[in-house]
Amino acid sequence: MRLSDSIESFIKAMLTEEEKSVELKRSELASYFGCAPSQINYVLATRFTLDDGYVIESRRGGGGYIRIVRVVNSGMDQLMYLINERIGQTITEAEAARLIGQLSERRIVTEAEADIMRSAISAAALSLPIPDPMKDALRARSLKSMLTTVARQDRKL
Repeated sequence: MRLSDSIESFIKAMLTEEEKSVELKRSELASYFGCAPSQINYVLATRFTLDDGYVIESRRGGGGYIRIVRVVNSGMDQLMYLINERIGQTITEAEAARLIGQLSERRIVTEAEADIMRSAISAAALSLPIPDPMKDALRARSLKSMLTTVARQDRKL
């Protein structure tokens, strides 16, 4: 069995029906398998993607971690597409509001969640003395983060 396959199997074994997420330290995992941390990054980037039904969160540094969340809902396809493809690196307020409206109409997010999302990506919330392209980048990151949180919830859509 190749090292990449072993790392993938190890992580997937930790993700059970009851345990839909797992937190790992990249360095500890690399040490356990006797490989470079870049090998762990490779496995995560190629075998635990949004298209495969996983959301990866990471924090670098001494107290850093990798959180792998298995998204189990079949109704999440549109949400995964939005996080992975549609939003991109930047998004305008109008585009974001339109996407949030579509999610609300399809009952992927509640109306209350949609209102909070609209508020968080609004011009008022991002009234900072920075150029508009930076605001659009912040808006995209915020929206992706909010949608990732929705994706991690165990909902029937």
